[in-house]
Amino acid sequence: MLTRKQLDLLDFINKKLQNEGVPPSFDEMKVALDLRSKSGIHRLITALEERGFIRRLAHRARAIEIVKLPETLGGEAANFTPKVITGGKTVKGQSNATPIEKIHAMELPVMGRIAAGVPIEAISQVSHSVAVPGQMLRGLGEHYALEVKGDSMIEAGINDGDVVVIRETKTATNGDIVVALIEDHEATLKRFFHRGEAIALEAANPAYQTRILSQDKVKVQGRLVGLIRSY
Repeated sequence: MLTRKQLDLLDFINKKLQNEGVPPSFDEMKVALDLRSKSGIHRLITALEERGFIRRLAHRARAIEIVKLPETLGGEAANFTPKVITGGKTVKGQSNATPIEKIHAMELPVMGRIAAGVPIEAISQVSHSVAVPGQMLRGLGEHYALEVKGDSMIEAGINDGDVVVIRETKTATNGDIVVALIEDHEATLKRFFHRGEAIALEAANPAYQTRILSQDKVKVQGRLVGLIRSY
């Protein structure tokens, strides 16, 4: 039996994974549950893990995976599939990845690497393609994928080497994780916020400072809609 707060947190994490493909940060969880400190979130997370509802991924800051859900949130683990998917690994010459035709996947171009840290040169060339579940490609517009380089978004569950799925758009709302083009030549993956007449690009890692730039120096190139991780 889960407490009301434990159930609320599990529901919030599940919806965040289903809608955005990444788990919420501790700050987002604290706000969603109206708690005063992160210590309360730590206790709830530990309780959910001990009861087998979630799993924290080793050596991956803030990375959380849903293992099962109670009936009040949609059923048991057998009927639940986490939104974060893993890439296929080859064992004895054969891939254990589910065939594309069975998971209704689509091939997306991987447009090189995107910095989750110090901005790197803008991405413009296709390096290879990746199979992405069709349900991840929601909304209008074209989609593409980028390989993450850096650790500035680890508290949003985005790690170095992950592949992020991006929906092309030129607009964003506060809190969106976006691909931002800075001064037409540097690309970075950050949370987007309006700060008066300026734009704030905020990392999800306290080791990195928020960058404040004038609106004319930042162009939104797309918004995060999914995440693919290989182990």
